[in-house]
Order: sequence, then C-alpha cells, then structure tokens
Amino acid sequence: MFTPVDTRARVDTVVRRLGDAIELGLLADGEQLPGETELAGQLGVSTVTLREALMALRQQGLVTTRRGRGGGSFVTVPEGPPEDRIRARLADWSTEELRDLGDHWAAVSGAAALLAARRTEPGELRQPARTVEEFAAAADPAARSRLYGRFHVELAAAAQSARLTREEIALQAELGALPVLVLDDPGYVSRVADRHRSVISAVHDEADERARMLAEECVRETVGRLVALRLAPPTRAPEPRPEEDSDGQDHRARPPRRSGA
Repeated sequence: MFTPVDTRARVDTVVRRLGDAIELGLLADGEQLPGETELAGQLGVSTVTLREALMALRQQGLVTTRRGRGGGSFVTVPEGPPEDRIRARLADWSTEELRDLGDHWAAVSGAAALLAARRTEPGELRQPARTVEEFAAAADPAARSRLYGRFHVELAAAAQSARLTREEIALQAELGALPVLVLDDPGYVSRVADRHRSVISAVHDEADERARMLAEECVRETVGRLVALRLAPPTRAPEPRPEEDSDGQDHRARPPRRSGA
C-alpha cells in the first residue's frame, strides 16, 4: 500500500500522448513544442518526468532537440508509414489488456449514453450530430480516429457528468491512435457512422436503454477488431529474388560441393 508510486507509468503516458499527437497529425513536422516547464505544467507532470519522456521520443525519432539560441524540442515525423508505428504500438498491448480496456470503455460510454438520454435537451445534440457527419465524410483514418474519439467525449458531455467526461477523455488518451488501424475499411466506417446516428436518435427519443446498448456495441466492435489484429500473425516480407546476370543465370548462394562427388 505504501510502496512508492512508479514514475515509469507517468513517463509512458506522456510518451504515448505526444507520440499519438504526432502520428495523428495534431503536431506537425518541424513544430516546436512548448518549453519544458510550460509543457510539464500543461501535462501535470514534473520536469524530470517530461525530460525522460522527451528522451524516449528522441530515441523513437519523433522529437529532435536543438541546443543554443532558438533551440528547443521540435517534432520530427519519421519517414516510415504511420500505420507501421501504430501497429508497433498495438503490439505493446496484450489481448487481455485490450479486452479489459474494452470492458471499461463500454461501461463508460454506455453509461454516458443512458444518462444523456435522460438528461440532455434535443438542441444539445447538434455538436455530436455534426461530428458524426464529419466522421462519415473524413477522407483518411487519422481524421476518422480523431472524430470517433470526439464523438464519445461529446456523448459523455451530453450526459452532464463531469466525472464521466473526464473518464472518457482519459480513455481516449490511453487508446491513442489505435483506432486508425480499424478505420480504413469504408464498409465498417459506414456502419460506425450509422450506429452513432442511431445513438443520437435514441438519446433524442429518451430511449435510455437502447442508447446504452448501441454505444456499448460500437465500442465492443472496435475493440474486438483491434484484438483480432493483435492476434493476427505478422505479415511476412517477400523473400528477395535471386540476382541474375545478363544470361539469366541464378546467382543465389549455393552450398559448396563435396569433393569426390
């Protein structure tokens, strides 16, 4: 009970928060981060924790630090595909952790939808309704991921519960950019948009249990797809083709011939 709190968790949280912001394009390539004292204050961590996080981000190639006049920490977007980096992030999660996150997220979003149906006025649903249409029209998975998370936060806000809203924001920060991996299928994106519209309709009609059920289903399907990706075997890179000379002769390495053969 009285063992020291592990600061590593706070470092990892800061690394994930800033790394996701870079991967989602919320922080642009070359953009300068706020000074250490200011950024640590905004994130609610010590400057020591922030410095450890920045060191980890430098090792990942996401941040570059320049010394001297005009120096500071600058965003560096790696040349590799963002999806590869997000898949590497997914590999850090076990399937048990993903399922546990899904249970927690479904409980929070379901409760938010239920309370929103009981408490909100129809006019207060304009913003989440607008977010759904922006999500349906978004052209790339990163934009869809941001709007997907925004919808659930706005749903919690519609429940008029500060605690549920804070919890939803914390869940979105923990989940980070992972939804990008499952929001590239147009058919699935269309189903998500329709389900979000159905949530809003249920909230508008004060159908609290239906709103809860729909919100939970949406979350569980998303997490289920992430679990399936996590369990899928890694894609094997194709073997390099053997080099050939101008006569088409195969020059791949062969075992040495035994003497006397």
